Amino acid sequence: MAEVHSRGRPEPPSRGPFATAARAFRRDRTGMAALVVVLLCGLLALAAPLLAAAYGKNPTTHYGQDVPGLLSAEGLPVLPNGGISAEHWFGIEPGLGRDVLTQLLYGMRTSLLVALASVAVIAVVGVVLGVTVGYLSGLADRAFAFVCNVLLAFPTLLLLLALSPVIQTRFVDPGENEPAWMQFTSLILVFAAFGWVPLAMVLRTAVRSLREREFIEAARALGASRRHIVLRELLPNVWAPVLVHITLAVPGIVTAEAALSFLGVGINEPVPDWGRMISRGSEVFYDDPTYMVFPGVAILVFVLAFNLLGDAVRDALDPRTAA
Repeated sequence: MAEVHSRGRPEPPSRGPFATAARAFRRDRTGMAALVVVLLCGLLALAAPLLAAAYGKNPTTHYGQDVPGLLSAEGLPVLPNGGISAEHWFGIEPGLGRDVLTQLLYGMRTSLLVALASVAVIAVVGVVLGVTVGYLSGLADRAFAFVCNVLLAFPTLLLLLALSPVIQTRFVDPGENEPAWMQFTSLILVFAAFGWVPLAMVLRTAVRSLREREFIEAARALGASRRHIVLRELLPNVWAPVLVHITLAVPGIVTAEAALSFLGVGINEPVPDWGRMISRGSEVFYDDPTYMVFPGVAILVFVLAFNLLGDAVRDALDPRTAA
């Protein structure tokens, strides 16, 4: 039975940490707006084939070459504002004449696929190593710290720049393009190989403080195994930093992938990609500035929404971090 106050009203039931965090997050208007934008981006990425079919265009057809009068002799859209029309709502790409709207939708799929797959691997590796090493301590902790320091010393961007031609010459025959699955796999593995370190270090510190708490001592006294303590006692208490790290890691990987594609070592043709769109837009910016605007605004909105969502999640999980 619920306890009754002196005024006769029942005492509200106690809330768990997750319910408290969810309630705090719902009160954050900025965080809720960011969540709506993030969910909308995910929905657009998932529904890209359906939207493209309803729109009547696809991201690989060269409309400027197939339809006379869309591109000038210099390869620029004939119509103003980058060729925006009732047929091509966001215009067409200079040179090849591909539809910009479908390129943006499929480019969002590319960014989300690389980011979410990388973050999934980062979360698994970071949680397993961080929690395990934090609990074991001793030699394992010293070896872990050494490996983390070595990986943090690597310039990830430069490694990716150097790795791409190595994979190209090692696994792809001369004159052939690197298959799309290999491009995605290379990016995901490299992002994951270096991205797990910050998460694991945070969890290691958190677990080192938790392992001396009373509930861990009680589990040891009852004869619980290390596996039980790690999986049943420690893991449920470190989900908050994991969630915050994942939310903030996604936009970082999206921008890194776009930067690599901009430099020509990320996702190659014909897979649509925002970074490559911006690279092409920078080449024709003075003649057709519109083409660079759309992918630039898309990345800005996408990354800003994820960053604001990450901040809102962090503040909801730990109100002491709120300004």
